[in-house]
Amino acid sequence: MNFCPEASGSTPWVAVQVRPRAERKIQNSLAAAGLETFVPWHRVCRRWSDRIKYAEQNLFPGYVFCRSDFGDRHVVMGQPGVEGVVRFGQQLALIPDDEIAALKRTVESGFRLGPWPFLKAGQRVRIEYGVLEGIEGALVRDAGTSRIIVSVNALQRSVAVEVDRDMIRPI
Repeated sequence: MNFCPEASGSTPWVAVQVRPRAERKIQNSLAAAGLETFVPWHRVCRRWSDRIKYAEQNLFPGYVFCRSDFGDRHVVMGQPGVEGVVRFGQQLALIPDDEIAALKRTVESGFRLGPWPFLKAGQRVRIEYGVLEGIEGALVRDAGTSRIIVSVNALQRSVAVEVDRDMIRPI
């Protein structure tokens, strides 16, 4: 396996592709093996005719983020339910620390959020104040609301977080 660690010297983040609905089990088993993991769980409301139930879902179904230099690839690949690691050709798709940090802050913010189609083009904006201050993303407006799209380029997946229009400034 080809691997080129980031210049920072820290262990990079990679995206581990897993079987459907196996994210929590694999996250727990990788953490038990001593690896740092992250899954962006968010709360969703499910309505039935007789009740409402809240559940946690992964913003990126089928993926678990893991810090791994892949010297310990047998630990990652040996987990039941792991299908592979996201790659571009023979190179691991390394995910920058700032993308994971932005996802973590977005999930922890308490704002309503949900999956969003990946955007390659769009106006780039920065949140100027509040708990999400400094996060950059693409601005999208729909039905009178402003949303910031935070993306993980390696997965071509994005998350939309609803913010007040006056919180954002163009970059």
